[in-house]
Amino acid sequence: MQSIPPVGAQLREWRQRRRLSQLDLAGHAAVSTRHLSYMETGRALPSREMVLRLADRLEVPLRDRNRLLTAAGYAPLYREHALADPEMRAPARAVERVLQAHEPYPALAVDRHWNMVASNRMVPLLLADLPQEMLAPPVNVLRLSLHPQGLAPRILNLAQWRHHLLHRLQQQVRASGDPTLAALADELGGYPAPPDDNGVHPTAEVYVPLRIRSPAGVLNLISIITVFGTPTDITLSELALETFFPADEDTAAALRALAQTVG
Repeated sequence: MQSIPPVGAQLREWRQRRRLSQLDLAGHAAVSTRHLSYMETGRALPSREMVLRLADRLEVPLRDRNRLLTAAGYAPLYREHALADPEMRAPARAVERVLQAHEPYPALAVDRHWNMVASNRMVPLLLADLPQEMLAPPVNVLRLSLHPQGLAPRILNLAQWRHHLLHRLQQQVRASGDPTLAALADELGGYPAPPDDNGVHPTAEVYVPLRIRSPAGVLNLISIITVFGTPTDITLSELALETFFPADEDTAAALRALAQTVG
């Protein structure tokens, strides 16, 4: 079993990840710089309230707040339920409603590692004819997007979309320090880059579109990420909904027609 680093070392790591000095964090948390220094070096043990205050100022994810509390000798505060648990019935139903209401446009829900946990009826239609091994659960939507046997050959602006996904993933790695996300970023970065990928992707557009070939023709899509605003459960805090909107009327019409094929 992997040992948990001391609470002071974890606090220092999160502070440095957020690029804050001790003076900055001390000011945000209304604590003296000396006391913060003592806590980081282990010369002082933070109270439970102090751990939670510092975690809040550092925007530490709920899962990692539990690790901070445990390392300081306190009981974890945040629980983790599966979406199928009775306690999660209301938020799970809310997710289902959002996904269904978004039809005839595709929408899906992912966990913290970008594994798909739910989708509406439109998503499988856009994954038609992909190799079964690419669709075996858990389906990682970033891997599916950039893998040479996944959607990558169908994405018309692959260089631009690839740069966008890798940049977003690297930001998450820096913000979270999650080793699974770091490994995923290394894996995806090792996939073959398209011939037109020169590493520079200037665009006059106000968003990065996804232009993809589909059974309904070429689709031009806008992606929007939504998260729960006030989660106190770990699973819920790590859940994100990605909804795709048509960027033009041709795409909207094509998706409406495609939806008719599934009744």
